[in-house]
Amino acid sequence: MVGLPEVGGLMRFWRLVLVLAALSPGMAGAQNKKLDPHLVKKANGGDAQSQFLVGQAYATGTGAGQNDATAAQWYQKAADQGYAQAEFSLGAMILAGRGVEQDPQRAAMLLNRAAQQGLAPAQLALGGLYDRGQGVPQNHAEAAGWYRKAALQGLAEAELNLGVMYQTGEGVPQDFTQAADLYRRAAEQGNATAQFNLGLLFDNGEGVDKDYAQAAAWYRKAAEQGVARAQFNLGAMYAKGDGVPVNFVEAYFWLDLAANSWSGTHQQEAVDVRDKVGARLSTTDLMAAKQRAKDWLDSRKK
Repeated sequence: MVGLPEVGGLMRFWRLVLVLAALSPGMAGAQNKKLDPHLVKKANGGDAQSQFLVGQAYATGTGAGQNDATAAQWYQKAADQGYAQAEFSLGAMILAGRGVEQDPQRAAMLLNRAAQQGLAPAQLALGGLYDRGQGVPQNHAEAAGWYRKAALQGLAEAELNLGVMYQTGEGVPQDFTQAADLYRRAAEQGNATAQFNLGLLFDNGEGVDKDYAQAAAWYRKAAEQGVARAQFNLGAMYAKGDGVPVNFVEAYFWLDLAANSWSGTHQQEAVDVRDKVGARLSTTDLMAAKQRAKDWLDSRKK
């Protein structure tokens, strides 16, 4: 089976969610509603939580016109009072240059303040900065430490990143068993990359007993979420009968999805394998597999 050789950075979770991780339940569903005058009064009076919620409204456009600069101003007021969610949200905006000047060092300072208060998304984000050396000196051991803190709170993306570090031996001693355990925790929360990574460990017998059926099951979960690497590996398993019955129609379907998702060398590899499988199909089965793949891809665009 083929897994990408870049088991490091490309398989980590790098996106920094500016809003959703810190979204107060009280603000959910507030789309198109006006800001509560009482909330604004409290914010103007210096209440940190209210200042954060007003900033959140401007950041998301829920309850106020979307305005990153105004959001950042309100986040700053709350962050100046040590409100962790505001420190995280403002740090994320500064890191991205949304509404404020991009400044990785200042972002790292704010994320550190929020992370020190135990906010898991900030711990994940700070770990990412140390992992990449962005705004702070690169330090894989420090990155692993912050990922661990967030992972202990059940944050799937942190479990994934820490698992990658155990798999590669970056910042921690290499330990495939630990990697498999962390991937499983994240995979069971639906994290597609962790599902693929766990499938790859079962495929190769690293940290777990080699088990093609388990590999195929985890590849399928990731493939159904659009992970091209998982689609390719699952298609190859159907073509070879590893962990699943030989089924060239299924093989063609998954390989065609991978071929349409990848680019460059990997795309050509998927095309070559797909076409070899297609040569084994009747015209009717080939057309059916192509149509099924097209329908699947079209459904993802909606």
